[in-house]
Amino acid sequence: MAQQVEKPRAEWGSDVIVDAIKAFDIEYIAINPGATFRGLHDSLVNYGGNHAPEIILCNHEEIAVALAHGYARAKGRPMAAAVHNVVGLQHASMAIYNAWADRLPVIVLGGTGPMDSANRRPWIDWVHTANVQGNLVRDFCKWDDQPASVEAVADSFIRAYRLATTDPMGPVYICYDGDVQEKKLDSEITMPSLARYPAPLPLQAPEEGFAKSIELILAAKRPVIIADWVGRREAGFNALGELADLLGAPVLDQLGRFNFPVHHPLNLTGQTDKVIPQADLILALDVPDLEGAMARRTQDAGNRKATPLLPDDAKIVNVALDDLLVRAWATDFNKLRQADLMILADTSVFLPELLRRLKAEKKLVDLKDDIAARRVDWGNIYQAKRAALDAELKAKWDDKPVAMTRIYAEIAEALKGEDWVLTNGSSQGKENLYLPAAKFNQILGKYKGGGLGYGMPASLGAALAHKGSGKFCVNIQPDGDLLFTVSAIWTAVHHQIPLLSIVCSNRSYFNDEEHQERIAVQRQRPVENKTVGIRIENPNVDFAGLARNYGCWGAGPIAEPKDLIKTLREAVKVVKSGKPALVDVVCQMR
Repeated sequence: MAQQVEKPRAEWGSDVIVDAIKAFDIEYIAINPGATFRGLHDSLVNYGGNHAPEIILCNHEEIAVALAHGYARAKGRPMAAAVHNVVGLQHASMAIYNAWADRLPVIVLGGTGPMDSANRRPWIDWVHTANVQGNLVRDFCKWDDQPASVEAVADSFIRAYRLATTDPMGPVYICYDGDVQEKKLDSEITMPSLARYPAPLPLQAPEEGFAKSIELILAAKRPVIIADWVGRREAGFNALGELADLLGAPVLDQLGRFNFPVHHPLNLTGQTDKVIPQADLILALDVPDLEGAMARRTQDAGNRKATPLLPDDAKIVNVALDDLLVRAWATDFNKLRQADLMILADTSVFLPELLRRLKAEKKLVDLKDDIAARRVDWGNIYQAKRAALDAELKAKWDDKPVAMTRIYAEIAEALKGEDWVLTNGSSQGKENLYLPAAKFNQILGKYKGGGLGYGMPASLGAALAHKGSGKFCVNIQPDGDLLFTVSAIWTAVHHQIPLLSIVCSNRSYFNDEEHQERIAVQRQRPVENKTVGIRIENPNVDFAGLARNYGCWGAGPIAEPKDLIKTLREAVKVVKSGKPALVDVVCQMR
């Protein structure tokens, strides 16, 4: 019989912090080292054994938090990130905001102090200490805390974890005073039983919500489903698929999560102009930007306009939780939604119950012919959509620079037979129309907060979450975004995180190029100047060379379309051997 190793007794304040982290089975903690959490760092290594959590070393705090963000997207539960006082927290703030806007749990830990100014070192402890450090990120965290004693650590961490992981989820920040971390304990401090601190049960709709929803659904001739964050839970993803099939209702996926199989004949994503005008009922599920989801977005003299498409007499049922996380600082809550029925509920519990009740409705039998007819009509739009996508792919197949559609098609070909996960996508999300995704969480999607620098570190977090699982992680990586956090490649190599990154080098911050063109046209100024201060040229960045400098397998830049598939297949072999690989492709702007 193997000898049981006795758990060491906590001797220092930071040992108790590690006990709290371990109590929640947190696998990893991403850090950029800093003196204000030196006590915690020592405890992670010498008390916690650098295991559960294991330290993931990053070269920037934004990378550390974005990595934890990507992990949460893939795993559905948090990892931790540690940042160095006020300076590290300011570096990390963009990544924290991205996690906030994405409604994902990240446990951000920080150090400060000593708060007792009598114990501070000259200069450095003063510039690295704030009166209430959490003020910096309080407007885009679910909660922040700064426990004033070792005895307060457990309650603080339990509350932080529970708040972070309760829907709508979000990042939390806990700051630990240097004196608290480095206090020598004179008595034993143990973690309380987590069984007495359970997570709250998910929020279900009241009976009235089901009764009114079913009444509206059964009365509708052309119900349409719009989904954005439903796919954050497998129960919601599965129930949405069944509901669409049962009702013969098309789904418009807003891509905040992967909500509906790409090649399902009721997936009419991208066909808003054709679908919404026909709707007499909208079932909006976790859709924060309902205005944008039901409108044609046009550009007029440099200004974006949303032209409503929904008929005035159409009904709207809105089911979501995001109103619970509205703050006054950032207007990430979008335009105030109109609806005939507003339901505050978790779609992962609402949809399965709605489905169960609908299946028991006898009226559905009477509607069988109507449902079959609309399924055919929607199917015709789907076939036209597929034909248009295929025609675009064929027309651009040999284009130079390489067409984005060809990149997506070649990725799909190179990954045939693999259990793949797309960890990050393009700014337009068009890959979601080409890659044959069908499984829960197979496409993780792009950032929600709009902050550049997300793609590579978040993809590494997702690949870390799937490490050893047999899943093949692939990152479609915009070049300008990568330049913000390119040193994340070092972390990938250092920790042997298998990830295939395809860098789409259009050599421009092209979204802004389009804006400059619109402004120039509006003001009757030279359109040809739209590239000044925007193009990433002279010199062109050699991303494959950068990758190799960090010790990563790199290929490219690929300029010939015919060379792409062979290179991708070579890269796939590298990643399957357990290492990261990067392929740089010179591509079209869109």
